[in-house]
Amino acid sequence: MSKNNENIFIEPWIDEEGWNADNFSEIETPCYVVSKSHLEKNLRILSQVEKDTGCHVLMALKGFSMFSMFPMARKYISGTEASSVNEARLGYEEFGKEVHVFSPSYTEDNIKEYLKYANHLVFNSFSQWNKFKDICHNKVSCGIRVNVEHQEVENPMYDPSSSNSHFGVTKSNFEVDNLEGIEGFHFHNLCENGADALERTLKVFEEKFGEFLPQMKWVNFGGGHHITRRDYDLNLLTKIITDFKKKYPHLEIYLEPGEAIALNAGVLIGSVVDIFSNTAVLNVSATCHMPDVLEMPYLPTILGAKTAIDGSDNVYRLVGPSCLTGDVIGKYSFSKPLVIGQKIIFLNMAIYTMVKNNTFNGVNLSDIVILDKNGKIKIIKKFGYKDFKNRLS
Repeated sequence: MSKNNENIFIEPWIDEEGWNADNFSEIETPCYVVSKSHLEKNLRILSQVEKDTGCHVLMALKGFSMFSMFPMARKYISGTEASSVNEARLGYEEFGKEVHVFSPSYTEDNIKEYLKYANHLVFNSFSQWNKFKDICHNKVSCGIRVNVEHQEVENPMYDPSSSNSHFGVTKSNFEVDNLEGIEGFHFHNLCENGADALERTLKVFEEKFGEFLPQMKWVNFGGGHHITRRDYDLNLLTKIITDFKKKYPHLEIYLEPGEAIALNAGVLIGSVVDIFSNTAVLNVSATCHMPDVLEMPYLPTILGAKTAIDGSDNVYRLVGPSCLTGDVIGKYSFSKPLVIGQKIIFLNMAIYTMVKNNTFNGVNLSDIVILDKNGKIKIIKKFGYKDFKNRLS
């Protein structure tokens, strides 16, 4: 989950509507809570994009893989996008519609597994394509990923089109005479961007690779489209896709907006365990439960709290339960002094959290909970010692 920043703390775009601490007074912590209402709101928007443009929206499982929600999601969007055999299998078995795969590392062993599940298979290089095109012949629709070398993302760590990116074939390395069997192109250079960024990128893509589009069957516009964000320009997105399809009516268009699926649809709830010297120890960990806090880094938003600034009242440094000195979430200002046992609700925690969490230091994985449309809580999964032990040997 990138925050489009380079080593600074920011507050992400959030939506506090519908989240109320009173709903969780009896809930055990730590836990992720995903709202079916919030998730369905996002899915309806994505479904409307499909209807208005004729494109196909895919759920990128790297951002959200909560398969208990797949029965609802499959009603609205076309399928899943995977970057590992496990993700491909999960999409195939649990979602049950189209399965698209991109990986920079196909091997003699895993390519056979991918072919069991995938409808589309995208290669990262012509080297990989040459190695596996025979085994893929007539079994799956194959594509090549291209690097448009156009920057829209500020942080190089999340810029798939940066000069040092290992993703995709650049125009200078493109093998014009090696396209037999290639049916589609995939490009991806966005991260939490608006439709205007796609518009600029698509222009560059056409300039560099447009001459080959008449012989293709599909184009995947990649991920990073923040379609369900409140200020996203849906009308512009619709115009971009419909204009492109008018120019190339034979092409199917795919989008894989990872964050947009579950943007603002979930929270992570923890509790205050100890307080000393304006430090509050929680039972949720940055490194275990929301690692992007440290990898970006960024400051997650807390319901009812503000980022601490000079002169703020009731300022606390929130830290996690692990032995890592850097397991620090950040400094916040609260309306009242914190008390031991108080619940802390972190917003926008459905994306890139459950898929990235870990059991470092033996810290338990957070429970996974659904908040239904009537405000009732349903526990989907609880974790314990066996989950920690079974990851080891």
